[in-house]
Amino acid sequence: MLPNVILLDLDDTILDDSGARDRCWAETCDEAARRNPAVDANRLRVELERVREEFWSDRDRHRAWRVRLGDAYGEIVAESLAALGIEDRSLGVELGAVHHELRKAAIAPLEGAIDTLHAFRERGVTLGLITNGGGEGQREKIERFALAAHFAYIGIEGEVGHGKPHRIAYETALDALGVDPTDCWMVGDNLEWDVAGAQAVGIRGVWLDKAGRGLPAGAGVVPDAIVRSIAELL
Repeated sequence: MLPNVILLDLDDTILDDSGARDRCWAETCDEAARRNPAVDANRLRVELERVREEFWSDRDRHRAWRVRLGDAYGEIVAESLAALGIEDRSLGVELGAVHHELRKAAIAPLEGAIDTLHAFRERGVTLGLITNGGGEGQREKIERFALAAHFAYIGIEGEVGHGKPHRIAYETALDALGVDPTDCWMVGDNLEWDVAGAQAVGIRGVWLDKAGRGLPAGAGVVPDAIVRSIAELL
């Protein structure tokens, strides 16, 4: 049976935020080559992947920059250009903005996700949204796809002051919804943020394994359930 309250992640749980990532980076590299003939788009693409992975792998840096994605992309491109011997920070910042706009334009609801939100509400389930990131950017997505009406609570890291997996992000939602953690599920695609963080405060953590690859080798987190889409919860 479904619980009284389900908390949902936003990016790559309801909205496809990363599906077009590779294409958008490739287009950004092509744009870099158009703006500066010294740029080899293929070499820049390889360097961008290296820098991107390194940039986001540091937890403190991830926390600091994920609320400023446009600026973060500028940092990544500028560092990648520098690694190729092109010291042009202003170009990096400009291309970071280009990439940011490409990524925003590519975002779309995952198949069946919006219908599932309607179905939850028809079954009497109260929904809450907990998402990391900056307030302006996340609100823009919520408004663009008319998501606010589905949720009795919306907690955005840039507005609440704490993001997942910090327990305050969850406790704030529980208090706002007046629900005991034992009668609440959290569903999302990130094992640490959406599952382990929820379980730490007594909420059942459901992992959304969109690709169907299963738990990574050596994963230290054990979800209470695994689904391929939020529709499976029905």
